[in-house]
Amino acid sequence: MTHSPSDRRIADLRVRLLRAPWVDPPRFSPTYDRPRELLVVEVETAGGIVGMGYLQLLAGGVATVAACLDELVRPHVLGRDITEVEAIWRDLWRANYWVGRMGITVLAQSAVDVALWDAVGKLAGLPLFRLWGGGSRSLPAYGSGCWRGLGGDGMIAKARAYVDQGFGAIKMQAGHLYDDNTDVAHVAAMRDALGPDIDICVDVNMGWTADQAIVVGRRFEEHGVYWIEEPVPCEDFAGYLRIAEALDTRIVGGETHYTRYDLRPFFEHPQLPILQPDVMRGGLTELRRIAATADTWGVKIAPHLFPELMVHLMAAIPNPHWIEYVNWLDDVWVEPVLPQDGAYLPPERPGHGLTFRDDFLAEYTVSAG
Repeated sequence: MTHSPSDRRIADLRVRLLRAPWVDPPRFSPTYDRPRELLVVEVETAGGIVGMGYLQLLAGGVATVAACLDELVRPHVLGRDITEVEAIWRDLWRANYWVGRMGITVLAQSAVDVALWDAVGKLAGLPLFRLWGGGSRSLPAYGSGCWRGLGGDGMIAKARAYVDQGFGAIKMQAGHLYDDNTDVAHVAAMRDALGPDIDICVDVNMGWTADQAIVVGRRFEEHGVYWIEEPVPCEDFAGYLRIAEALDTRIVGGETHYTRYDLRPFFEHPQLPILQPDVMRGGLTELRRIAATADTWGVKIAPHLFPELMVHLMAAIPNPHWIEYVNWLDDVWVEPVLPQDGAYLPPERPGHGLTFRDDFLAEYTVSAG
């Protein structure tokens, strides 16, 4: 049976798991040794349009997400019109609410959501930022990945390399490996090394209590820290607000929260000036909703990772702050989207404009179907 090229019904959903070495390994700790693990989803219409979405998981789970896609997502997607992105998001959310709402089902749904938007952009012949009504503009980024596992001198060396590339802001890590005095010493040394004109962000990765964050945060303020990120566990909303009230330094977070519903306390009490939602925890559909809701309260968006995707989102929302640059996926694309002098321009290719290199897929695919 032949189908018209204009047939927008989803005929196939394919999943591929990749395991590849790092080009520049993250040093969350001196002993972190997991490979790069990616899950790639393709949706193909009966008319032959293919959209691609992907996840990058840092602590395992790709096979579990793949199983979820097969059992809980595929049956609700096949046969649907590719343009029904919002409706498909809603139906997947409702269908899997009792076993999900956060976690694996949302991760799976998010990968499909990215693929659907990619397909719609290709159908329309427009890059996503233009499909969403955005305009081409320079979007500032900060250099991330001054990992705590590099040690104090290593974090400074990484930061200096970012400054040499034109970045006006960097992010270093604190907590977990170090006591409070060592963290303060690292921040002081970073400020001395970079001078007064480079913004220094500090990521705690949920490593402190609220009391600790207030005490150490006051010492950080002496060194002009731009923000303190995820100072406490993501469930401790009261702690977040208590820290924000006690410090002049910006308190930010959101990367570990799933969808706008999980972020709701930050909207009801908008004391975090910047939110950092992750595209893996709701997809592009949900990030656009989060951005619109945040803008209502004067809150800006600095999304977590995936700069090659986030450049489209940030060019199309009214409240962009910074894109987070890491080089984790620069080597995998046919045409990588890279910052120039610390800023991004969105690509004009249809959809998100990203295509995995054939040789990368051939070498590092561990499962496909």
